[in-house]
Amino acid sequence: MEKYLYLFIDYVASVGLSVGMKVLYSAIILIVGLKLIGFFVKFITNSKGFQKIDSTVQSFIKSFTSIGLKVLLLIIVASTLGVELTSVMALLASAGLAVGLALQGALSNIAGGLIILIFKPFRVGDYIETQSLSGTVKEITVFYTILATPDNKRITLPNGSMTNASITNFSVEETRRVDLTFSAPYSVDIELVKNILLKLAENHPMVLKEPKPMSRLASHGDSALEYRLRVWCNNADYWTVLYDLTEGVKKEFDQQGIIIPYRQIDVHVLDKA
Repeated sequence: MEKYLYLFIDYVASVGLSVGMKVLYSAIILIVGLKLIGFFVKFITNSKGFQKIDSTVQSFIKSFTSIGLKVLLLIIVASTLGVELTSVMALLASAGLAVGLALQGALSNIAGGLIILIFKPFRVGDYIETQSLSGTVKEITVFYTILATPDNKRITLPNGSMTNASITNFSVEETRRVDLTFSAPYSVDIELVKNILLKLAENHPMVLKEPKPMSRLASHGDSALEYRLRVWCNNADYWTVLYDLTEGVKKEFDQQGIIIPYRQIDVHVLDKA
């Protein structure tokens, strides 16, 4: 009986040692592999050839490469533990199907990312508006597009929703039109107001000469006439031109004695006595 007990202990010890060594080797491979993947991805992204690639594609390739290498590393670790590759591949296929059904949104985000990279509705650095949100595109990853708002907030949008929504790109063209609306009393001469607006636009150094600035009477409001001023400028100068003209019109109206009217209602009281 004692003999069989020793044999059992020897068997357990040998199996335990074998399994322990496999676990140790697998842990070493996993740790070293993750370090090598990080080094490789960093080396690739810092290479001159990679820097020549469109910045929109860079972040996508970086995240996609990292995920692919980590999946390959997990397969190697499983093989080191003694799991047959055919079993691993079958397991991955089954898991992929299950995960694919459970994460249809994630897969649509990957497809959306590819669509963004291929058709390029926007690039990294563009200022866009979509789904009532706006900001500068900072990064396009496998699953998400990241925007930075003017007040330095970070917005993360799924790529799938981006490709299914309308996108306004404010940076794709070199020039942009500034539309401004101003009010003046009915008593003020129309030509005077139009000339004031045109003069301010023509004297602004950032307003383009072509297309020419336009100033017209736009509508008859309840309490005032509304004038529309339209000018063109370089995309980068849009906000400066908009604020400068808005401020300049107020100052010029004050100098000319033109009072911007408040909304008012005339009430007539009938005396039936």
